[in-house]
Amino acid sequence: MKAIQVDQLVRRFGDFTAVRGVSFEVEQGEIFGFLGPNGAGKTTTISMLCTLLRPTAGHATVNGYNIATQPDAVRQSIGLIFQDPSLDDRLTGRENLNFHAMLYNVPRAASRQRAAELLALVDLADKADEVVRNYSGGMKRRLEIARGLLHHPRVLFLDEPTLGLDPQTRRHIWEYLLKLRDQEGVTMFMTTHYMDEAENCDRIAIIDHGQIVALDTPEALKGLVGGDIVTVSTSDNRQAAEKLKAAHGIEPRLGPEGQLIIEIAQGDRFIPQMMATFANSSAPLAVQSVNLRRPTLEDVFLKLTGHAIREEEAGTKDHMRMMRRMWARR
Repeated sequence: MKAIQVDQLVRRFGDFTAVRGVSFEVEQGEIFGFLGPNGAGKTTTISMLCTLLRPTAGHATVNGYNIATQPDAVRQSIGLIFQDPSLDDRLTGRENLNFHAMLYNVPRAASRQRAAELLALVDLADKADEVVRNYSGGMKRRLEIARGLLHHPRVLFLDEPTLGLDPQTRRHIWEYLLKLRDQEGVTMFMTTHYMDEAENCDRIAIIDHGQIVALDTPEALKGLVGGDIVTVSTSDNRQAAEKLKAAHGIEPRLGPEGQLIIEIAQGDRFIPQMMATFANSSAPLAVQSVNLRRPTLEDVFLKLTGHAIREEEAGTKDHMRMMRRMWARR
């Protein structure tokens, strides 16, 4: 049985279609990433899978339960970590976990043992009886991860799990998540706009304008971008593009800041040829910057969607706050 099965899922808000017939599957024990620009439909899709929104059309199952007809079973079998903090900072770490156990009807003896195991796993055992308002941002995130796993969910949904954390703390959070996957066997469905973070996923779905435009492993997706990536800025990028097309048969694409992006094999050999093309003409072009690198997921995202990954804006955060209130009322 697949952990998640989605078939032609659609969600409309009046005349606006936020999700346009997406279909995909997530394997048991997989870390599955959902990437897309603000407003692409990723949060709406997660909302439907977590039974916080009803689909307009299509169907999906989570852990074998139908999201439309078996919402209680779905909710009991999943964990959800919101983008915004959702802990009670007036309680201790242990008290936050105990309260969560009560909501999920986890027996007291079992919840105490489970809480102790998870607190140790995320390195918070020595801070368990400290008030959460004294925790750092990374400690709070680790406690939220422990809380999301307390009732033994089979699928853990994470929306921007490391948003706002410094790079070192983000690395530590991922060390815990990978360790949890290995030890707990839990399936993880996550959204992120950090491309280095997405490298931790087994597979990634890129969504834009409510549709999935690519789905594969990180390495296979990067293979969609041919060869090396040469980025160049000149005194006149329009003329530079015309010269490259005439001399080398290359059609660069524009980057988000107007720079020229060229996908080409053996970029180190191409750059001297490009420089000569710009210099040896009746109207030489001044090269302001040039860069050579291997393709990244950011390149894939930009090529497929035309958008650069950017921070979530207030509208998405407001929607996630609404999701959290809906979750609390379940």
